[in-house]
Amino acid sequence: MSTSATDASAATLRAASGDATDTPNSPGPSRSRWAFLRRYLMGLDHIGLAFGFLAFLCSVTPSLLPRSWAAQGLVSGLAVTAAYAIGAAVTQIGRWAGVPPLAPRTNRRIRRVIVAVGAVSVVVALALGASWQNDVRRAVGIPAQGGYLYLGVLAIAAVVFALLLGIARLFRDVYLRIVYRLLRVVPMVAARLVAAAVVTVLAVTVLNGAIYHALLSLANAISARIDSSTDAGALPPSSPLRSGGPGSLVAWNTLGREGRNFVSEGPSVAQMEKITGRPAKPSIRVYAALRSAPTLQGEADVVLAELRRTGAFDRALLAVATTTGTGWVDPTLADPLEYMYGGDTAIAAMQYSYLPSWISFITDRDQAQQAGRTLFDTVYDYWATLAPGHRPRLVVFGESLGTFGGTAAFSGLADLGLRTQGDLFAGPPNSTELWRELTDRRAADSPERLPVYGNGQAVRFAATPADLGVPGTAGPHPELVFLQHASDPVVWWSPDLVWSEPDWLREPRGPDVLPQVHWYPLVTFWQVTWDMAISLAPPPGHGHHYGAEVPAAWAAILHPPHWTDAETAALGSKP
Repeated sequence: MSTSATDASAATLRAASGDATDTPNSPGPSRSRWAFLRRYLMGLDHIGLAFGFLAFLCSVTPSLLPRSWAAQGLVSGLAVTAAYAIGAAVTQIGRWAGVPPLAPRTNRRIRRVIVAVGAVSVVVALALGASWQNDVRRAVGIPAQGGYLYLGVLAIAAVVFALLLGIARLFRDVYLRIVYRLLRVVPMVAARLVAAAVVTVLAVTVLNGAIYHALLSLANAISARIDSSTDAGALPPSSPLRSGGPGSLVAWNTLGREGRNFVSEGPSVAQMEKITGRPAKPSIRVYAALRSAPTLQGEADVVLAELRRTGAFDRALLAVATTTGTGWVDPTLADPLEYMYGGDTAIAAMQYSYLPSWISFITDRDQAQQAGRTLFDTVYDYWATLAPGHRPRLVVFGESLGTFGGTAAFSGLADLGLRTQGDLFAGPPNSTELWRELTDRRAADSPERLPVYGNGQAVRFAATPADLGVPGTAGPHPELVFLQHASDPVVWWSPDLVWSEPDWLREPRGPDVLPQVHWYPLVTFWQVTWDMAISLAPPPGHGHHYGAEVPAAWAAILHPPHWTDAETAALGSKP
C-alpha cells in the first residue's frame, strides 16, 4: 500500500473516529492561554454533549437517601460520562452507516444552542436539586442543610467527566496508532479488527485485571490490618461461656475485630432482669474467625466444638448468625434474643472475609453463601442427632450480606421451614434468591416494597412493627420475616436499574420515599449505588438502619414464654 494511500486512509479514520474538529487552526499558546480548553471543548461530540446535559439534569433529582454536594458531583459525573459515551456511540454508528457530516457553520450553531440551553438548565437543576435533597433529609429524619455548597457539584462532575473521557481518549489514540501502523501491510477492515481486539484486551487487562486486582489486594490488606485491631472496651471475656474466654478452644487474638466485639458485648444478667423482672442467666456466644482456622469448614468445626464445650445444646434457643463481610454480627438482631429468653440462649457465628460488605458483595459473594451453608449445615447435622425433646429451638438470622449468605443454606422455603424454627433477615440484597422468589410470587395487589406472600402468616415482609400484624387473622405466628425499608438501597439496588424501571418505583411509594423520585436509564443506577455507600447514615427506621422493627419481629416469630408487648416496646425504644 502506498504512503499517500496510507495517509489518506489514516486521515479518513481519524475523521470517522471523531478526532477531527470543525474549527480552523487553533491559536498557539502565545496567542491564547485558553487554546487547549477551546480545542478540547470543540472536540466534544454534539449528540454526546446533549445526552450528557440531559443525564446531569436527571442525576440531581432525588433518590432514596440524601446526598452531599461532593457525592452528588461524583454521581453526576458518572452519569454524564455514561450518557456522553452513548451519544458518541450513536454518532459513530451514523458515520459508519454513511450519514453525511454537517457543515462546519451548522455544527457551531448546534453546539452553541446545546451549550446555552444546557447552561441555563444546569443552574435551574442545581437549585432544585439542593431543595430536593433537603426534602429527602426531612423524609428520613435528618436535619436540612444550606444549599449554597451545591454549586460545587458542577465542578466535581466536570472533573470526573474529564478524567474518564481522558482515559477513553487514551485508548482511542492507541487504537488509531495501531491502525495507522497496520495500514502499511493490511487493508483497512483487517487493521480495524486487529486494533479493536488489541485495545479490548488491553482495556480488560488494565482496568479489570491489573487495576482491579491491585485495588482489591490493597482493600484486603487495609481491611486485614483493621481486623487485627481491637476496639476500645472490647476485653477478653471472663466467662467460659464466651469464645476467647477461660477454657475456650479459640484464642482471643484470633477472633478478629468484629469477633472480639461480638463475644465481649451483649446484655448482662442485670440488664436482662431489669427489662423483664425475671431471673436471667449468662448467655452463650461462640465465634470463629479467618485466623481461627485455615478453611471455612475448619471454622465451622471450631464453632461446633465451642457450642458443645459451652453446653449450648442444653439451652432453650440456639441461633446461627451469618455475618456481614467483615464478620460483624449486628447487636440489634442478636441482643433481643438474649433479653427474650433471659439469657437461656446460644448464638454462633463465624467470619468469612476481611472486606466490608459492599466490597465483599462485589468480589466474593460465593464465599458468603458458602459460609452460610457450611456453618448452618455443621451445626444442624449435630443438632439433628439430639432427641427432639432435648435440643434447643434452632433459629437463623442475618442482615444485609448475612441475609444473602444465610438463606443460601436452604434450597427453598420448605427446606427452611423443615430445618429451622424461626428466621429473621433484615435488609436483604436484591439478588438474594429466596427473597427474590418470594417477592416475585407475591399477591398481585401487594407492592414490591411490602409484598404479601400466601396468607401473610408463614412469611411476613415488614418495614415497621405495625406491618407484622395480619389484619383479620388469628393464625399461627410467621416462621420467616424479612425486614425491609422502602428507603433501603441495599434491598433495591440491582444492575437491572441501568435499563429497567423497577416495580418499587412504578407502584405507590413508601412513606420515606419522595414522589419526585423517578427512574432514569443509567442515572438511577448510579444514584442508588451511592445510596448504598451511605445506607447506615439515617436514623433507625430508614435506609439500612433497622431498630424497633427487630424486637417486634423476633416477638412475632418466637412468641417467647412470659414475654409481653410492653417488654417488646421497651426493647424497641432502647438506643
